[in-house]
Amino acid sequence: MAKTAIVLGATGLTGNILLKLLLDDERYGHVTVFGRNSCEIKHPKLEEYIIDLFQLEHYANKFKADEVYCCIGTTKAKTSDKDTYIKIDYGIPLAAAKLCKSNGIDTFLVISALGAKKNSRIFYNRTKGRMEAAVLALQIPNTYLLQPSLITGEREEFRLGEHIFKLLMGFLKPIFRFGDLKRYQPIAPETIASCMVWLANNDYDTARIKSKKIQELGEQID
Repeated sequence: MAKTAIVLGATGLTGNILLKLLLDDERYGHVTVFGRNSCEIKHPKLEEYIIDLFQLEHYANKFKADEVYCCIGTTKAKTSDKDTYIKIDYGIPLAAAKLCKSNGIDTFLVISALGAKKNSRIFYNRTKGRMEAAVLALQIPNTYLLQPSLITGEREEFRLGEHIFKLLMGFLKPIFRFGDLKRYQPIAPETIASCMVWLANNDYDTARIKSKKIQELGEQID
């Protein structure tokens, strides 16, 4: 029987690539998207709900699938208010995980960040770390927390910090191929999306997936 999936964040860089992978994958017969804006894709497998993601729990009766992929995330540039930032990067993934738990969905994958740590002094890393801890506490059988380094690719919004960092990486990229520095090597959104699909369809016994391992698994061919 064909599998079903839910995608949150399908209008984002990685989420949009992931959605297209799932729609093109013969193993999946139906993909549901929940989002604030339309992903503007027409496909016989696709069902889309335009909602307020801060009220995701109100759609529990629609939140049913074999797998849930959460690609939700924001930045300080887009969301300067810390309370709103927490509601997005912590609240939405946790709400989705709670729905997985209550609706008997055994596979939950979420994009976190390299450096996520609940006791970090860095607000961004601390928020991601708290999210990870809260999600893991729900004990969903197949939970995967992907911790990528800087994600490459062109976004709709301009991010000055990322732009500068990417320029530097263009010069420094060769040195990130060796030793411990490999963990900080920028990673393509296509690789992250491929890794998520691979994890959902293969046995893997580690919940937290570091950037280097995402790169390795994202290159696997089923």
